[in-house]
Order: sequence, then C-alpha cells, then structure tokens
Amino acid sequence: MSLSWPANASGLDAWITGQRPARNPVNPWQPYSFFTEDERSRDGEIVSVNTVFLTNRECPWRCLMCDLWKNTLAETVPAGSIPAQIEYALARLPESRHIKLYNSGSFFDPQAIPPADYPAIAALLARFEHVVVESHPALIGENCLRFREMLSGRLEVAMGLETVHPAILPRLNKRMTLEQFAAAAELLRASALDLRVFILVKPPFLPETEAVHWAERSLDFAFQCAAGCATLIPTRTGNGALDALAVSGDFNQPGIDTLEACLEYGLGLRQGRVFADLWDLERFSKCSGCFQARAARLRQMNLSQAVSERIDCRVCGERN
Repeated sequence: MSLSWPANASGLDAWITGQRPARNPVNPWQPYSFFTEDERSRDGEIVSVNTVFLTNRECPWRCLMCDLWKNTLAETVPAGSIPAQIEYALARLPESRHIKLYNSGSFFDPQAIPPADYPAIAALLARFEHVVVESHPALIGENCLRFREMLSGRLEVAMGLETVHPAILPRLNKRMTLEQFAAAAELLRASALDLRVFILVKPPFLPETEAVHWAERSLDFAFQCAAGCATLIPTRTGNGALDALAVSGDFNQPGIDTLEACLEYGLGLRQGRVFADLWDLERFSKCSGCFQARAARLRQMNLSQAVSERIDCRVCGERN
C-alpha cells in the first residue's frame, strides 16, 4: 500500500528527515573518503583521477533519494578546514592531472564551502589541469564564475538532472525544474565551463518496465544541454526514505540489466561520454554466476566508450 504523501515541501522535508538513521561521525579537518580512479577523458585518454569527498555542512535541499547526508555536519566547517582536507588527501594520493572535489551537496553553497577559502583551495589545485566540483543548478552564478577565475586548470561542474519524468522529478524534492536546469547549463556553456550530468536509473515511483525509457530521455535532455558527459546512477536503498518507499511498494532497486541497457543507449548516441556508476554494483545483480563478468563488461565500456558483447550466463540461462 502506498504511503500518504506530504501535502507541501516542508512536510516532505520533515518526512524525509524523519526516516533517516543516524549520521556517521566525521572530522571537519579531514575528508571522509578519497581514492584514485581511472576514467576516459574528453580527449579519449584513460587518465587517473584523484577523487576527494569533502566533509562539510549538509546540503540545504532534502532530496528524496540522497544518502550523502550520512557523512555531513550540522554546521558550517571552520575557516581553513576545507583547504586542510584537500591538503590531507593530496598528501596521500598519487600524482594526477585531474581531480574531483565532491562534497555531499553543492560546492557553491557558502554554508558548505566558505567562499573565503576559495583562494587557498585554488592554490592547492594549481597543479591540476582539470577540476570537477558539483552543484545544485540554483547555485550556478557568481561564486561559480569567481572560483573558475582563480583556477589554472579547466573547471567542470557536475549537476544532478536525476530524471526528466514530468511527474517524478517534482516528487524527488530537489525543487528544480527542467527549465532551471537548462538555464544553469546554458550559463556554464556561455562561460566556457564543462558540464557533467548525474542521471538516476529507475528513480522511485517508476516501474522497471519504464526505467530504461526515462533514463534514455534524460540522457537525450542532458546532451541537448551541451553536457560533456553523463553518469548513470542506479537508485539504491539505504537512506531511510527509499527504504520506507520499498516497504510501501513505491520503490525497488533496478536490476543490473537495466543499467546495462541504459549505458548501451548512451554510448550509442555518441554525443558525449557516458559512464555507469559501479559503486556497490553487486546489490543490483540477482545472479552470482555472471555478476563478475557483467561488472567487468560495464567497467570496460566505461573506459572504452564502446558497447561490448553481452555475457552468456550458464547459471541464470540468459544472455545478459
């Protein structure tokens, strides 16, 4: 039976936060995670990318599907702590020309990343030729352009489009329209900034039979907005709200075959790079017999940006 849905935004905020488990303990002077990953660059090279997940105040939006709040603080970090976090990570990561600074919210939210720290952050990034940060479309503006001017490398901004489904996007509580997303994307394009787009594969309220179709339409829209690349993120439980929707029958996680079909379509467009998010991928697989091969195939397609032959599985008896 479906849940009784809150009638207004404040009620939805309260319902979402009311489903949450406790936050994880984090240190404002250290990033909560960092690692190096391989990615195909805009020039077609396979490059090593240093990825740093910064610790900061929670995002002001309470998106229905978000689990990033788990590693956030309830207050703005002290002055100087964000540069200290970046310095901490870089001292422990290998040399690279590319870096992603992800921060469980929006880099251009002044309550999350104090603008007074921009010069110190930019100085630490001087050796990188490519910098990726993430932001809600509503915060693309003066701070974004100001930070870009401080960098020696190229700035790419990642924005969550999530879905273009007209009924589901408003229910995600992101408080964004497609027109607002397109306007932010146009500002980035006009300012010679690159755009990376995040797309949900099978958001809540969407049946599996429609998941591929709406991911395809979302990819189409992203590239119409001049995105240089798009990342397909299979929607997962674990944030409290989606667990409640799973119990009510309003959500279930996509299968790995759905993610595969979405990636194949995106690569077939050849309008920009398309990546499948492979984090915790095994939870989306129902067959242990073919999971490792299918995961390797997705990883290879991410790097090659070409569709490879599907896997024949002797266990589940299907060509996947």
